[in-house]
Amino acid sequence: MSGQSRRDFLGRLVATALSVSAVDPTGRPAEPTVPPARPFRVRTITAGVGLTSTTELDRVEAAIAVLQRGRKLFEDEGYEVETLRVATPPLVADLTGAARDAALTDLRALDRLAQDRDVLVAIGPILLADRADPGLAAWAAELARTTTKLSFSVTVAAPGTGTQPHAIQTAAEVMLAISRSTPGGLGNFRFAAAAHIPPGTPFFPVAYHAGPDSLAIGLESASLVEAALRSARDPRDATARLRTRLEESLGPVERTAAAFAQREGRRYLGIDPSPAPAKDRSIGAAIEALTHRPFGSASTLDACAAITGALKSLRVRTCGYAGLMLPVLEDPVLAQRATEGRYGVHELLLYSSVCGTGLDVIPLPGDIPSETVARLILDVAALADRLQKPLAARLLLLPGKRAGDLARFDDPLLADCGVMRID
Repeated sequence: MSGQSRRDFLGRLVATALSVSAVDPTGRPAEPTVPPARPFRVRTITAGVGLTSTTELDRVEAAIAVLQRGRKLFEDEGYEVETLRVATPPLVADLTGAARDAALTDLRALDRLAQDRDVLVAIGPILLADRADPGLAAWAAELARTTTKLSFSVTVAAPGTGTQPHAIQTAAEVMLAISRSTPGGLGNFRFAAAAHIPPGTPFFPVAYHAGPDSLAIGLESASLVEAALRSARDPRDATARLRTRLEESLGPVERTAAAFAQREGRRYLGIDPSPAPAKDRSIGAAIEALTHRPFGSASTLDACAAITGALKSLRVRTCGYAGLMLPVLEDPVLAQRATEGRYGVHELLLYSSVCGTGLDVIPLPGDIPSETVARLILDVAALADRLQKPLAARLLLLPGKRAGDLARFDDPLLADCGVMRID
């Protein structure tokens, strides 16, 4: 599977997908998905690289060689590996003015290398401090417009600082600028407002690196969760069954990854067990398997808590979010239920109190004022700070779309979905 990007991988896969059955107008829970050959994919092998400058492409190339060896090792053991990723320290976070503009040239060179080697790269937060930065939105939009493989974020809450109101407003302005400068506003797929995100998180776009060179694993395991929950008697039984199933499946991954990292002289950070979904593996279907109700109905929150309980009690080394992901546009059942109006943005915030990543890949109207976007980011930041947990806001502001419009995407990663309403 060398030389595949995640889009290439899923584009071919969806053509012969293990499809989630269509949802009928009565809103009945999704039928079981067809069991895959293996219970999960390796969504990412992520290498953290301790760069001190945006010009150190040789160190990035060395990390890519490590990742390629890691891909072969996992594939030889029968795992599908979707992507290889590199995370760097937040090298541009303290830059302003001419220095930041000059860094664009280096970052474009990094993007060309990533394109050539078919890897994804996260450059970390482009703003860490709580300060107004009037020039950052235009700079970020230019970065998103002129690259395809780079992800980045703005830190809007952190341990010891709490929520950061100036950074929150800046993050909102960045989102709006990116939405207006990239086709369909989809450049925001590679940007997020990040709250309490620790270094070493393997999932993008919030990943960044700190410390010695490292290795972390992220999974795509929604179908494994569905299989475990479908036979559960109640939420408590679901937590126990899912914990057992995950530990049985993740144990071999941990042994392989830890031994590989040691051979390569890299610090092993662990596995982010967050059950990322895909077009053919739905976390929405998994939750409905437990509740026997459409996602968004009463008891959805309880099901989210049951899954999170299993993820937080695993006896393997975990890293990153280690929580339930609900990326609306990446999951066909979540997208369908949103289109049906069974849940909205505020329900997703409620679910985030007991699970995963915050507001992830949310389709919103393109004409939202920056103040409204900032208030929504503030809610995510406040929740992360109050609960001391990693959350993010990855909002797709869709130019020309209004609440209730159907957004269609010519992208194998994204499901068609009704644009969600925001007050």
